[in-house]
Formats: sequence, C-alpha cells, structure tokens
Amino acid sequence: MNSGPHILIVDDHREIRDLVSRVLSLEGFRVSVAADGKAMRKVLADSRIDLILLDLMLPGEDGLSLCRGVRAESRVPIIMLTAKGDEVDRVIGLEMGADDYLPKPFGSRELIARIRAVLRRSQANDVAIERQAASTHYRFDRWVLETARRELLRDDGVTVPLSTGEYELLLALVERPQRVLSREQLLDLARGRAATAFDRSIDTQISRLRKKLERDPAEPRMIKTIWGGGYMFAMAVERI
Repeated sequence: MNSGPHILIVDDHREIRDLVSRVLSLEGFRVSVAADGKAMRKVLADSRIDLILLDLMLPGEDGLSLCRGVRAESRVPIIMLTAKGDEVDRVIGLEMGADDYLPKPFGSRELIARIRAVLRRSQANDVAIERQAASTHYRFDRWVLETARRELLRDDGVTVPLSTGEYELLLALVERPQRVLSREQLLDLARGRAATAFDRSIDTQISRLRKKLERDPAEPRMIKTIWGGGYMFAMAVERI
C-alpha cells in the first residue's frame, strides 16, 4: 500500500477516474475515488484527504458548489478539473476557494507537477498557521485584525465577519502597509498558490473588503488602487 499523500478524485467518468488513479498510484500517492458529491462527502468523512481533484461538471451538485462547501469546513487543497474553456468558470472556481485548476485534456506530467506544487504550498501554509498560533493584533484606523481568531474588530466593539478569502487578503495587505502589491503577488500571498492570468478574483475581494472597512467605499482611503501596479494598503499599521 502506498504511503504517500492521499488524493481524492471526484469525476463522474469512470475511465478518467481509473486512468488518473493508475497514474497517481504509480507516483506513490494513495487514491480514493468518487463519482458525485454524495460519494465525495462519505470519503471525506471516513478518510484524511490531502488533496481533492474535483471535476467542474458533475451530475446533480456541480463542482463549484462542492468546492464552496468543502472550503467552508476545511483547508484541504482543491484542484478543479474542467473541460470548459470559459475564463469565467475558472475565475469562479478560484474565488470559491480552489487552489488551482487544470483544463481537460491534460497530460500526466502536468497533473503530477500541479499536485506536488499545491501540496508544497499547502504544507508551507500549515507551518505558517502553526507559527501564528499565538495571537497577533494589527491596529489601523478604527480597526483591529486579530489573527488567532481571524476576527476584524471595530472600535465600537462590533465584530465584522470576514470570509476566508477576505481575511487572507486583508492579512496580506496589513502585513505590508504602504507597499504596492500586484494582483499576482496578492494571489500568491492570500491564496497560497501560484498566480494565474485569471486574477479578477482579487478585484472582487478588494471590493468586498472596501465595503466592510471604508467609511465611503466609493472613495477608499485604506486600500488604494495603483493603476498599472495593483493595490496598496495606505494606512499606518501598528502590530500590538
């Protein structure tokens, strides 16, 4: 029995499941398979999965919905598999928490390379999270961001909820105030994955953060757009 990372393949095509299973097994991975969301949840409940290969087009509950559900409960890495060439579907998948995507048809070498790259980044993120176990607070303007509880606190005592993506992006910004960060840098810092050309998810998250942070989101003072450069967190930040 292989002792490598445990990969879950979620695809309704048996031929693809069998082929990818053989490829991964030969590379030393442990493999489980599921044909739909119900079977996927059973595997996740019964096993420790290190990475999910999740097909976008599934019968019943589609891959985007399943990705969102997994990400709400877990940090397990997800690579979306898609036969679609539409950029919008890939962007949506990344916004819902996928760590990478791979269009069909794909070669075995690229598949293995992508899996190993995502696993490396995931392991690095786990180490970073452990190092941040002791609470760190970042104070700026009328806000405090507390890392241990991943909470955003206003000076009147109100706690403003943040999605995982919003929290990771805000943390990347407040750790680097007064620095211009490109979309590619922010993708890498906030999502723990290599940047892709499909970076509109950053713009969406920035817009959501502005609505929560700014007194006037239409005239942002904290998160500035740097035309041709990316974004900059313009406020002074105190680590307490």
